[in-house]
Amino acid sequence: MKKNKLDQVVADAHKAKQVRDQDYREQALKLYPWVCGRCSRNFVRENLRELTVHHRDHNHDNNPTNGSNWELLCLYCHDNEHQREIEAGNVAMPTKRTIEATHNPFGQLRDLIQSKDQR
Repeated sequence: MKKNKLDQVVADAHKAKQVRDQDYREQALKLYPWVCGRCSRNFVRENLRELTVHHRDHNHDNNPTNGSNWELLCLYCHDNEHQREIEAGNVAMPTKRTIEATHNPFGQLRDLIQSKDQR
């Protein structure tokens, strides 16, 4: 039962993200000419799927209706922009959650060595 509920939560989150993405993408495509902001490649309806909306502040929830946080970039320039930011250290990468070990196999080693030396 828990797995079904978790699956539903994940599915709902994905659907909400798609709706949000579609909303600001459509707005950006209406506001800006269909040209990559970096390489100046022109786009038409047939290849429009290769034009992406880049968030200048990297916050996908910051979507002002005037488009001030968006710029249209082709797939290649968009990937390049994010890679440059990552390499410059300007974007915090998600870190893996670490779990501390609860068992220390050598925890009593010091005591064993000391007791052996005392004999």
